[in-house]
Amino acid sequence: MRLDIISIFPEYFAPLDVSLIGKARERGTLDVRLHQLREWAHDVHKTVDDTPYGGGPGMVMKPEVWGEAIDTVAEGGSPRLIVPTPSGRPFDQELAQELAQEPWLLFACGRYEGIDSRVMAEYSSRMRVDEVSIGDYVLAGGEVAVLVMVEAVGRLLPGVLGNAQSAVDDSFAPGSMQNLVEGPVYTKPPVWRGHEVPAVLLSGHHGKVARWRRDEAIRRTVRNRPELAAALDPETLDKHDRKLLEELAFRLQPEDVAN
Repeated sequence: MRLDIISIFPEYFAPLDVSLIGKARERGTLDVRLHQLREWAHDVHKTVDDTPYGGGPGMVMKPEVWGEAIDTVAEGGSPRLIVPTPSGRPFDQELAQELAQEPWLLFACGRYEGIDSRVMAEYSSRMRVDEVSIGDYVLAGGEVAVLVMVEAVGRLLPGVLGNAQSAVDDSFAPGSMQNLVEGPVYTKPPVWRGHEVPAVLLSGHHGKVARWRRDEAIRRTVRNRPELAAALDPETLDKHDRKLLEELAFRLQPEDVAN
């Protein structure tokens, strides 16, 4: 997969040289190319922003600079353009898996009040353009969001994870216990500072281990992500699941409970 990233702070992406993503780059699984946006600014100060029409605080990134940058980077091809912004569609595991199927992604890192909206309108006629948000909060720029997305997408590529099953079992992965969040995990030693690993995990009984993991996933989802628990499909809940939800005082709506 080819990834192009345009930013006024390309040095922000040094973390992509380490860990699994760094190894994927070394192997050639990921071809990451960084571009300094100011290279396409032609005035003496390399200006990339200007005051917004209609007034208001902050500055807006200029369309001319972005247009030249994208034209140059995307020359000869049609990457999928990803623009991080708090006003975009939510980034989730489903979108990460969708993007992992693309051969070429181009990330445009906005700063200040964002990129002139005509840039996205212009390129929507030439390539797939997605404005994407990693959460309901505001960052100083798109670089952090791109790091998040690159890691989430990159680890899904074949050969990046040592164990491919890890991605299948992720929280929010399609088919991973109805998108329940993942439960607690443990390793050796069996006792640490008085805390014991749950006995069921040492039992070797695969059925009981699977049941325990599902129960813990339900408990954690109810506690930390009640909106996900509320969206559970009743048709996929067995009697044990429903009993556990009742014990947790988390009741599905009567009209939603399967007969």
